[in-house]
Order: sequence, then structure tokens, then C-alpha cells
Amino acid sequence: MAEPLDRAEFVQGYLVEAEEHLVSATANLLRIEQAINNHERPPRVVRDLFRSLHTLKGLSAMVGIEPIVEIAHEMEAVLRVADQSGAPLSKEAVELSLRGVRAIEQRVRAFSKKKPVAAASPKLLDALRLLRLAPSSAETTRDQLTGLSPALLGKLVPAELEQLLQGMQSGKRGLRIDFSPSPENAAQGLNITSVRQRVGELAEIIKVVPQAVPKSEATPGSLTFALLVLSDAEDAALAEAAGSVTSALVPLGIAAAEPKPAGNDDAAADDDKEAELDEDDATESEALQRGTIRVDISRLDDALDKLSALVVTRFRLTHAVAGLRQRGVDVRELTSVLSEHSRELRHLRTSITRARMVSVAQLLERVPLIVRGMSRSSHKQVSLQLDTGRAELDKAVAERIFPAVVHLVRNAVDHAIETPEERQRQGKAAYGEIIVRCFQHSDSQLELSISDDGRGIDGQRVAAKAGRPLPVDDRGLLELITLPGLSTQERATENSGRGMGMDIVKRIAVGTLGGELTMRTEAGVGTTFTLRIPLSISILDAFSFECGAQSFVVPLAMVEEIVELDPVDVFRVPQPHKNRLEATLLRRRGETLPLFNLSELFGLAAVGAFGTALSPTGSAAVKALRGVASTALIVRRHGVRFAFSVDRMLGQQEVVIRPLEDPLVKADGISGTTDLGDGRPTLVLDLSTLSETASELASGVASGPSSSDPSLKEHVA
Repeated sequence: MAEPLDRAEFVQGYLVEAEEHLVSATANLLRIEQAINNHERPPRVVRDLFRSLHTLKGLSAMVGIEPIVEIAHEMEAVLRVADQSGAPLSKEAVELSLRGVRAIEQRVRAFSKKKPVAAASPKLLDALRLLRLAPSSAETTRDQLTGLSPALLGKLVPAELEQLLQGMQSGKRGLRIDFSPSPENAAQGLNITSVRQRVGELAEIIKVVPQAVPKSEATPGSLTFALLVLSDAEDAALAEAAGSVTSALVPLGIAAAEPKPAGNDDAAADDDKEAELDEDDATESEALQRGTIRVDISRLDDALDKLSALVVTRFRLTHAVAGLRQRGVDVRELTSVLSEHSRELRHLRTSITRARMVSVAQLLERVPLIVRGMSRSSHKQVSLQLDTGRAELDKAVAERIFPAVVHLVRNAVDHAIETPEERQRQGKAAYGEIIVRCFQHSDSQLELSISDDGRGIDGQRVAAKAGRPLPVDDRGLLELITLPGLSTQERATENSGRGMGMDIVKRIAVGTLGGELTMRTEAGVGTTFTLRIPLSISILDAFSFECGAQSFVVPLAMVEEIVELDPVDVFRVPQPHKNRLEATLLRRRGETLPLFNLSELFGLAAVGAFGTALSPTGSAAVKALRGVASTALIVRRHGVRFAFSVDRMLGQQEVVIRPLEDPLVKADGISGTTDLGDGRPTLVLDLSTLSETASELASGVASGPSSSDPSLKEHVA
């Protein structure tokens, strides 16, 4: 007996795929709008948009959401008319289509929440129907393209034909590459799917057309695939990618246009439909062979939780082996097994982490739509450039950082970019520009920047609003604009005054993720915010150390350098009055760094820590350090380096971070806890935030936590 259909799982699959097609449709509509503004025609983008809507319509019909079917059908009809006529889409068509996508998205959301799905708006449907225009004669004809048989020419819809001709007119070579499946090719791993992938890395594939041919030695399956491509690659490279020889590559050419014979419109339309079906069939076949599956994120979270438990168990095993060694037991073989187990566990961690990664490009797919909407509501002209490359983030990090990125982009449009009239008075282009760039800064960090060419940040205005002195540099200005509750807007608008402030951006990037937030601004030129954040926050490489009898952990990515302290390089800053934390400095490579003692900051009994007897000459420091290998961790905050002295380094290891979610146990400078295998919770420190707290205590300008305050002491007790 067949198993009953799991409707819940089917619906979940529908929601995931619908979301993908909606994001793709939105992105393609924005590309089309940009092409219209640049007086260009993007036929391939129109075809991709058509496929997204066509698939979305079919999926919605399967789950019975008729309003979505109606809207997608009308949008699809508008695109089909434009495709068949060769006419470009109008701005009105793009605007209505974006409204249609938003309407579909609202209904998908209602369906996901098991709420009633609203009927399709008659006003929207009527507006889409009015856009259907009678097909006009295409600007290009099939007779202009040479090198293809009439049968192959008949398979090309006008948009594909135009795409080929545009590419060839821009200087690219048009080619037909034939691939015939055979046992020999299959033995070498060559099939139409692998050939499309290999050729696609060297060329722009316009269409793949399957053709029935007479059976022969070269075509044992009586089947040949014709790949129509645009490329600048060498013939030898293309032939190798297709598992063929250079003589099998047929160049395409452009001839003078000739009048189109009358009476063939219906036949051409039939050929278009057949070509569309062939393409759909090929796409379905490829999808089955791609080897990609969708996995619910809860399953990956469960795998990560189980991996975390294994990491903690390894810590305990390491402690047990160390205990046996101290009792004189020969543990050489056990140590070897433990070392191999650690390597395998690291490989498993890498595999699970990679499975949880999402591309930054995918994360930021909705940002262009946000910028477009804000640009229209604020009556500003703004262009957005996304440069994300192949950067990836753990899904948990991506979900946390996305609101911060959106807020920075919204701020750029609302606060920074001037009106077109103001920009022209300043000699700028009418269009303001926002650039979002990111790249992997290291094996564990991603750097993401949001830049604009707007008016810059008015330091005097910010200082007046904050009731503080004018900052002397960008670092001080960033401290002001990230103060809780600060806003330079006189009144709330549609774009400002409703969401989080810059203090929340800082809290996410620095507090929650343990990263860094910096800023560079210049009046009349623009502003750049830069975020450095970890790629993952669940299992991290970290340094462990002791202060007094207490163990601590700090993420590896947060530490810039570890140095052994030489007493001659440490000196005390004379202080006219007793502050809550002694100000000490460290000379390092010609630079003077503030040096703070973590034991003193946390109110712990320090072992070999610097006492109050330190003098500028360092003579007392020699006594304090005698017999003790004191170490300092150097971190960077807003471009400035700070050092923290610790009593003893324990080593580098993988740790499982458990965030402190309860607001009653949260404290600045403590980002979470971990277990180093001794069964006791070990605090994970945010040294960047602690440097701010320590600076305030050393200067006596703040009443933050100190050795006399219970907030930090309670956490390290």
C-alpha cells in the first residue's frame, strides 16, 4: 500500500520554493528597470522572469492558491506578448509587475501562517490586462542569423534571437556546439548536464536544443544537443569542455535583414511554444541530476548541537588523559587516538559549518527593492551597487546582521543622499550612489562596508543633539551617533523614527557577534561604515587564559597579537587623583598602547599582576614580574589598539559558545559562556567592549563597572 502524502512537508517545500522564485522575480524586475533607464534591452532577464512566474503559477495551482495563480497568469501574459513581439517592457509594466510580486508575496505569507488568502485585486488584474498589446513586427528577424538550420532557427523565440544578435554585435562570437551522448562520453562523466556546466563556465549559453538525428557511430543514441552560445574563449577550450573537437564548432554570423514571408505568424508561434516546452523539459531533467536537496534549518541546528556536545566531551577526555599522565600512566597510545579524534572532529565541524553557510549575495537580495522604495518615497534618485563576490556567512550570523545592514542602507538614503537639486548645486551627479561591498577578511572573519557619496555626517549637529563636546575624529563621532536614543531627525518620517537606532547596529555587530564597527566620513564627500564580523558564532577557535584562579576565553578572531610582557616596556601614567583603574601603558614596535589588567578590572586576586607601585621607569614593574611570565592580549577597537594583561595562557582550542540571553545576567564585556571540560561555566569575554569600560574607569569619566561594582564580579565569581 502506498504511504499517505505528507501534506505538511509538501507545503513546506512549496513555501521554500515560492520564496526563491519571488526573490528571483524581484531581482530580475529591478534589473529590467535599470536596463530601461540605461536604454538597454535585457532579453535573457525577461526570460528568467517569465520562468519564475511560470513555475510559481504551477506550484500555487498544485496547493490550490487560486489568487496567486490569477496574478501570476496575468503577469506571465504581459511578458509573453513582449517576448513574442520583440517589444521592450515599459516602465509601467515593470511597476505593475512589482506590485504583482508584492501581492503574491502577501498571499504566500498569509498561506504560510494558515490565514485566509485574499482574492486577487480586480484593479491589479485589469491594469495588467490593459498592458497586453498586439504583437508588432520584431526589430530583428531570423534571417539575420546565419549558420543555423531552419529547424534550429524555428526553435528560437524572439528574445533569444535578439540576445544572440546583441551579443554578436557587441563583439562576442556566436557559436553552435554539438554534443552527442554516447557510452564513451558517459564513461568520461560527460552528459548534457555536465557539458552545460563546463561550457557555461566559458560561454553564455543562450539555448540548448535537443535534436533527433539518424543513428550512426558518432550518434549512437540518435540524439544530439545543439548548444547556442556567446563566448570570447578559444575554440580548443570550448571543444574540450564539450568533449568534442574544434571542427565541430559552427560559427554564427549576421546577414542583412530581409522581409519576413507573410502567413507564417501562426507557425512561428507554434514553434515558440514547442521551444519553450523543450527548454522546460531540459530544465526539469537537469534539476533531477543536479544533486541538490533542501534541508530544514532545524535539522542543521540539531546536527550542530550534537557536534557541540562532542566538542565538550573531547575537552573532558583531554582532562582525563592529562590526569592519568600526572599519575604516571603511559598514555602515549591514548594521546595518539585523542589527537586523531580531534582532527576528525574539526573536519566534521567544517562540514557542518559549510552546510549552514548562505551566500551574502542571497542575504542582500531584498536590499535593492528597499532602496527603490525609499528612493521613490523620499523623491531622491539613488543607485545601488552590490559587490558581494562569493562571500558566505553562517545562517545564524546572517539573520542577526541583516537588520543592521538594512538600517545602514536606509540611513544612507534618508540622511546622507541629497535631493537631485542639492546634488546638482554641489556639482554632483543627480543620482546618489550607495555601494555595499564584502569580502572574507580572514578564515574566520567577513568585512562588510556600506558607502555613500552623500553629504557626510555633521559632527557639530550630532554633538549638539547629544549634548557632548565636538569629537576630534571619526572614532569619537561614531561613539556619539551610537549613543542609545540619539537621533538627528527633527521629526519621524516614513523612513526614519520607526526602527532601531545606530546603537542597535553597534550592539548587533560588536555585542552580539563580537565583531567591530568603524566609520569614515567627510563633509560633502560621503560616509563609509565598515563591519567586521565572524563567519560563525556557535563553535569558534578561541584562546583560554587565567586571571587569578579564574579561567576565561576570548575568540581567536578578536585577538590581534599575543605578547610576553617585558618590564622595561611597561610604565605607569602619572595620575593627579586616584581613579578606579590604574592607567598603564605598553611600548610595542614604536607605538604606545593602553594596558589594562584583567584581574584588577574584574576585582580578582591577581597572580603576578601589576600593582600600584609601577613607575614610569619600570623598576617596580621588574619586581612585580619577577618569576612570572605575564602575557598581554592586544585587540583593536575603532582602529585603536589596546592591551590586556593576563596571568597565564592556557592554549588555543575549539569552544562551544552559549550566549547569555537572559537580560538579568547580561553584562558589558561578557558575550557568553562555554565549558572547557571541567564542568564549570567559563565566561567568553568581549575585549573590545571591555577596552571601552576600562578606558572610562582609568580616566575617571564614567561610573561603569569596576572592582567595587557587583555587576562584573558576580559573573566571574
